[in-house]
Amino acid sequence: MGNSQVGSLASVIFLVFFSTAVAAIVEHDTTAVFKVYGNCAMCVERIQDAALESNYVKSADWNIDTKMLTVVYDEDNISLLKIHENIAAVGHDTDLVRAPDKKYRKLPECCKYERPK
Repeated sequence: MGNSQVGSLASVIFLVFFSTAVAAIVEHDTTAVFKVYGNCAMCVERIQDAALESNYVKSADWNIDTKMLTVVYDEDNISLLKIHENIAAVGHDTDLVRAPDKKYRKLPECCKYERPK
């Protein structure tokens, strides 16, 4: 095998190894937008913190006016339902999961919202 063939073979091996390594670190981030009930700035912090409880949620932004939460998460490691459950666990209803009554009642008065039926 000549030097050019060895160099070509080394290049091919490097490219295969490099592309495999890059594929292994690619994450499958998904963006979702859904309704979360709340009222005030204290709600913003509580809702976003609950959504970010998992390391697999990259970002969470709750709009106080529209009541819509935008989350970016790794769908291979956490389900959207689990994110809804984490938020409901701190007292805020979502469009999929109702917060336990006991948690809702413990919210500060300014955070209590008209609960959906």
